Amino acid sequence: MNRTREIDPATKRSGTVIILIVLAVLLLGGAGFLFYWFRMGEPAKGYYEAAKQGDAEAQYQLGYCYYNGDGVRKDFSEAFKWWRKSAEQGNADGQCALGTCYAKGEGISQNDRKAVEWYRKAAKQGDAEAQYNLAGFYYQGCGVDQDKAEAVDLWRKAAEQGLPEAQYNLGLCYYRGEGVEEDESEAVKWYRKAAESGYAIAQNDLGILYAHGECVDEDKEEAVKWFRKAAEQGIAAAQFNLGVCYMTGEGVQESGSEGIKWLKKAAKQDHLEAQRILRRRGYTW
Repeated sequence: MNRTREIDPATKRSGTVIILIVLAVLLLGGAGFLFYWFRMGEPAKGYYEAAKQGDAEAQYQLGYCYYNGDGVRKDFSEAFKWWRKSAEQGNADGQCALGTCYAKGEGISQNDRKAVEWYRKAAKQGDAEAQYNLAGFYYQGCGVDQDKAEAVDLWRKAAEQGLPEAQYNLGLCYYRGEGVEEDESEAVKWYRKAAESGYAIAQNDLGILYAHGECVDEDKEEAVKWFRKAAEQGIAAAQFNLGVCYMTGEGVQESGSEGIKWLKKAAKQDHLEAQRILRRRGYTW
């Protein structure tokens, strides 16, 4: 006896869903949409459609997601692609990021002149990071004729926007008299701004100035304060300096155990003098 076969309702529903998905793929961009729908996570998914529609900020953010692997597989070439789209629309963040791709050779062949070109575009728009990076190229003479005065001018612009790295470099230029007339008070001023912003290298250098009474009145306790801040951020030179202060009792109560602790931290980072002192005293690290 023949029996009529019935379609299972669950099967019917799943078939309908598949048809709808296929239609969506065809209407919204084929395989690219399928990838977007099933594979892209947050935050990249949030920027994808706007970036496709030409939104320069979304393109920059999507490039950043590809660069860091946020919601998508890390892909420098894709990051470069989206940053170029953003940069070509005049987005300063995109221009700066594109400059970094050329500077590092990430997603594109390394090219100092191209890096300078894009950093300059962003710097002219007041982007502090681009000003800082472009200054480094002028200071070193990479991709552009060396011009330390121009480097100082760019670092000053970034420093005045509060960028700690630029504040430190500006202080260093005043300290050395490079690209600007030597000025101890200006050097200390910019070192301090960077140090107070948490920039560890500036904290260590400011500590050295206080320890030796250079450019400032000697103050061993102040030196220890800045060495500690930098040491706690993992700067080997600061860990060594703090360890020596504990060993000698300069600016802090003498403590051999604390001294050895900080010397070991520095030694583990291949600080040769710390290793030499520990080895001489019979310690390993």
